[in-house]
Amino acid sequence: MPREAGTPAAAQARELIAAHLIALGYDVRAQRFSFHPRSLDAFPLFGVGIGGLALAVLPAAVLAGVAGWVAPVMWMAGLAALLAVTVAIGAGWATPGAAREDANLIATRAGAVVRRWIVAHADTKAQGHSMAGRLAALWVVILAVAAMTVLVVVRIAGPVAPAAAAGTAIVAVIAGALAARGRLRGTSPGARDNASGLLAALVAAESGAEGLGVLITGAEEFGLVGARIFARLDAATLPGAEVVNLDTLDDVGRLYVVAHDPAGERLAATIAEAVSTAELPAQRRRLPAGILVDSLPLARGGAVAVTVGRLAWATLRRIHTPSDTAGGMSWDTAERVGRAVARLN
Repeated sequence: MPREAGTPAAAQARELIAAHLIALGYDVRAQRFSFHPRSLDAFPLFGVGIGGLALAVLPAAVLAGVAGWVAPVMWMAGLAALLAVTVAIGAGWATPGAAREDANLIATRAGAVVRRWIVAHADTKAQGHSMAGRLAALWVVILAVAAMTVLVVVRIAGPVAPAAAAGTAIVAVIAGALAARGRLRGTSPGARDNASGLLAALVAAESGAEGLGVLITGAEEFGLVGARIFARLDAATLPGAEVVNLDTLDDVGRLYVVAHDPAGERLAATIAEAVSTAELPAQRRRLPAGILVDSLPLARGGAVAVTVGRLAWATLRRIHTPSDTAGGMSWDTAERVGRAVARLN
């Protein structure tokens, strides 16, 4: 079922999850917050802006009658302005449209101190391209920015060859077209991202292990909003605690344990050993560029935090699209990882 943050479907999903956790003996509270869904327009806007800015700078880069400093100044000033607008929209400071309401679910045992948080996000998202498409768009945008920067620096010494300028501008326009596909569009059932992680978290919760808490975050797909809110409002629970974030546990691909700092790497080694099998060894790594996970703001809040996920390129091509359905999934990886996490000392 699609569970886009701030919708009735997301609220219904939270109610079902909360009821299950209460039945397992947890005390559950909702941590409500608001967020701006249009914050996702930041990256598409930046990409389109790069394409338009490149076309505006192009004449100053190739015309001999224009001073050599004009193209660099136009590019750098335009890039700075574009970055400022992008940050303002992404942070929700200058976002048009109404805010939405969503919530985290925080489940603990009465009177117990939480030593390990099991985390999974409940919400889904659908865009004009998949996660794989978003990563490709990000790489092309970075390439376009780098190429245009080199172009305007070279222009200081003299006019750039029209073919080189045109080629660079074409890359920038393609970057803008790819980035523009990142706007919200349609719905996604979110089986892999992140019903699989939710299942693993609930399997771990069933163990009733001492010192275990469960955090089900909201609005993860809108910039890790729920995790950031928890890290701010429940900051006292994080220093020294472990966080195991479960996000996208497909039945195909490599099994990854992602850490963000040396403390997380030590926990990652322990978890990798716990979840590995001869057929599927877990691989430790740092967070790839262009991907965000809930363990990141929690690690910055002082927790020893990792994310566990299993995916392949084929998974990335499904995520954030209507094809992220339960068809073909056995859920074996999610259940196995949930049981392994619950057995950690």
